[in-house]
Amino acid sequence: MSDLPYRPCVGVTLINPAGLIFAGRRLDGAPEAWQMPQGGIDEGEKPRAAGLRELAEETGVTGDLVTFLAKTPDWLTYDLPPELLGKVWGGKFKGQRQKWYLYRFDGRDDQVNIVQPHQEFAEWRWIAADEMLAAIVPFKRAVYEQVITAFRSHLA
Repeated sequence: MSDLPYRPCVGVTLINPAGLIFAGRRLDGAPEAWQMPQGGIDEGEKPRAAGLRELAEETGVTGDLVTFLAKTPDWLTYDLPPELLGKVWGGKFKGQRQKWYLYRFDGRDDQVNIVQPHQEFAEWRWIAADEMLAAIVPFKRAVYEQVITAFRSHLA
């Protein structure tokens, strides 16, 4: 299965004016597992547009409520752990290849709405970068470390 491709994906690091990161606790994950918004890139979709779409789909935060600050210079990859390989994304991918975008949230907290048609998160909160690294599932931690390093000058 190692010759499977990576799933094209985007991630969004959404920060508030204090530099804290939006973290959502996944509905389908362990109770202590939190992550940033992320998702697949649709056929023909540009990565940055996919990031804004995923952000809106997962948080209710639309493009008019954010300011673009930065993106990762390279695509980042992670492999699924053996127990998930062949079970997620129809068994078509060995992991994800991600482009990450950093946006500042210019809205109010009451404009964040995680209750969406295809809801991903059970709850959300603003957290510091080090707490985000501690809260992510282990197999995604190396990617999150690269994202935090790339965006560190903007983070609390």
